[in-house]
Amino acid sequence: MESWNVYRPVRLIGFLIILSALLGLVSCGGGSGIPIGSAESRLFFAADDGVHGRELWRTDGTQGGTLRITDLNPGAGNFSPAGLTLFDDLLFFRADDGTSGLELWKSNGTAGGTVLVKDIRVGGDGSEPEELTVFNGVLYFRANDGVHGGELWRSDGTEAGTYMVKDINPGAGNSVPVGFTDMGGFLYFRADDGTNGSELWRTDGTEAGTTLVRNINPVGSSSPQRFAVFDGELYFVANNGTSGFELWKSNGTMGGTVQVRDINPGAAGSAPQDLTVFNGALYFSADDGANGRELWSTDGTEVGTVMVKDINPDGSSNPGWFSEYDGALYFSADDGESGAELWRTDGTSDGTVMVADINPGEDGSFPYSLIDLNAELYFVADDGTSDFELWKTDGTEAGTVRVANINSGGDAYPEWLTAYKGELYFSADDGVSGVELWKTDGTAAGTVRLRDIRPGANGSDPSDLIVY
Repeated sequence: MESWNVYRPVRLIGFLIILSALLGLVSCGGGSGIPIGSAESRLFFAADDGVHGRELWRTDGTQGGTLRITDLNPGAGNFSPAGLTLFDDLLFFRADDGTSGLELWKSNGTAGGTVLVKDIRVGGDGSEPEELTVFNGVLYFRANDGVHGGELWRSDGTEAGTYMVKDINPGAGNSVPVGFTDMGGFLYFRADDGTNGSELWRTDGTEAGTTLVRNINPVGSSSPQRFAVFDGELYFVANNGTSGFELWKSNGTMGGTVQVRDINPGAAGSAPQDLTVFNGALYFSADDGANGRELWSTDGTEVGTVMVKDINPDGSSNPGWFSEYDGALYFSADDGESGAELWRTDGTSDGTVMVADINPGEDGSFPYSLIDLNAELYFVADDGTSDFELWKTDGTEAGTVRVANINSGGDAYPEWLTAYKGELYFSADDGVSGVELWKTDGTAAGTVRLRDIRPGANGSDPSDLIVY
């Protein structure tokens, strides 16, 4: 996330901030408060208390400071805020007030400051904005106004400044722009103009500057996806109609949009996944048709695109969940004997090793959601005894330990792992209260449920955690 400098003038502005907080508390029955732009950050999320439906919430890390901001779909209706994105010191998201359908909203963290940006598709159907992405000081997204289909839109946060950039697939057709990625002063994405199929596009924010980069598959759709920026170029996976899905790169020009290597020769394709930049190279998983799906890396050249290690000599190790920590790349992989376990690599074959066999035997612990916090790597895993719980590692076998057994009778399934105020926040199910908001300081004693937002076994199911 971007860091934001907060300007704090003296008495008048301070008074206004306090007044705004107090008004928010009054207007929402204690469910609102300090705006996002204040000196103290908050963790925002969506949750359902069982009375007001799924609404926007926030917490300061205390039970008393975990509050509902609004009830904008009155009663048990679901406001359903999702896709929470920071833009212009405000929180933008899609939500449904029960009247306009899913539309673009914004919030300053108070009830009064949570408002509809624009009713893009007038009526109850909603424009369903997706893929909210900040680029060059503007918020871009996909929306359907009911006339032009799902197209590229932009917003400066005002109603008048929210409009369609270009009707890429003219008329009611959907161009379905997805995968927005900022590179070299342009926003790149996949879209279908109704003529060339789903191909690589880019925009500078203007209608004239929204153009097809290259028609990679002249007889169909290349369906570019899994975008990553590396060494000043855009890397992605695409199908040219001959080689199947392989690794491509683009400098933004038609001539500079090329296949990096045909890793799996023929029409099957190697289907690269999880493109991740680490230590001057781009890492990913791929299947060359001989060794199964394994760990690969590239320096951007054909000769420099190589398999790092055949982790599972008898099949596919299926590496995934890549996360950089302490000078190494950590991931989940299956060597064919231990099941899916926690691994790390320094980019060499010899330096690609299993960190710990968390669930001894061939079943594996299936580690996922890796996140670096306070010089330790947190993740979720199943040791075969306590099911899926929160774990952490310092990179050593002895230092790979379960943080807490949240659900002693089953799976806690921690999700939405998010760092806030030096602690880790997440949703989890303790087997009694359902899925609720939790936090940990890295110790068993310091792993606690923050608040039982929805009393009983159903749980409030917190999601979309984001810090501002």
